[in-house]
Amino acid sequence: MIDEFKSNMSNKFETSDLGLLTYYLGIEVIQHNGGISIKQASYAKKVLEETNMIDCNATQYPMDAGLKLSKAQEEESVDEKDYRRIIGCLGYLLHTRPDLSYAVGVLSRYMHEPKVSHWAALKQVLRYVKGTFAYGLNFTRTSKASWTLTGYSDSSHNVDIDDGRSTIGHMFYLNDCPITWCSQNQETVALSSCEAEFMAATEAAKQAIWLQELLAEVMEESYNGQVDVEHIAGSLQKADTLTKALGRLKFKEMRELVGVQDLKDSDFKFKGEKVRDKLEDSLNLKSY
Repeated sequence: MIDEFKSNMSNKFETSDLGLLTYYLGIEVIQHNGGISIKQASYAKKVLEETNMIDCNATQYPMDAGLKLSKAQEEESVDEKDYRRIIGCLGYLLHTRPDLSYAVGVLSRYMHEPKVSHWAALKQVLRYVKGTFAYGLNFTRTSKASWTLTGYSDSSHNVDIDDGRSTIGHMFYLNDCPITWCSQNQETVALSSCEAEFMAATEAAKQAIWLQELLAEVMEESYNGQVDVEHIAGSLQKADTLTKALGRLKFKEMRELVGVQDLKDSDFKFKGEKVRDKLEDSLNLKSY
């Protein structure tokens, strides 16, 4: 079907077949026998260069644990244009970096009148990007029969100082591969931590049903539209990093649990594939 489509398109339009996808809108795609990996290393470097942070000292976490930001009307204001531009750039990084979701989400709440404290927190996020620009996600190849959809939801009660609303987060996996995640303020104020958890679970359930319908359309299979709810221990709660700022060790542990990996050694091909290509080149047996 792919070959037929290429043939039909080339008969009507001037086309070029560039082979397997390797780069798309700032997202680097690494295709290998085990699956696909994606990262935005080049884009992250460009963001750091444009913000004059390319030579900054790297940090190991994007936001200090327990940091409480507010509108802080008494503080000195900073340039709104630059602040918004950087937030927009970091927002695009979230396509492959769920570990940045909470910090960027919190800082995006203050784009109307950013203050010095918001700018300082934003610079720490950029310093974290400096130390992790090659991080991304890996999607392993599995058989269709073994596909399972699993989601995690969590909330932090009364985090926002200004309006008292909780932060909710949910993250969904197809098998062990993260496919969608969200970190945002709840629409209404929860009166208890229990209520906040139920509100977060409700939003996650709606997302789960939508994903079921999407997968049913793609895979041409039907789903019952039901959601099984289970309690997950805090140490295994993958949505935890989407609802609060964690300490350095805990953040690193949760980042690995979520599935964000260092892909700097891949360079579009795994090491085994690089060795194979070098051997083929030396023998003049390169296949196309």
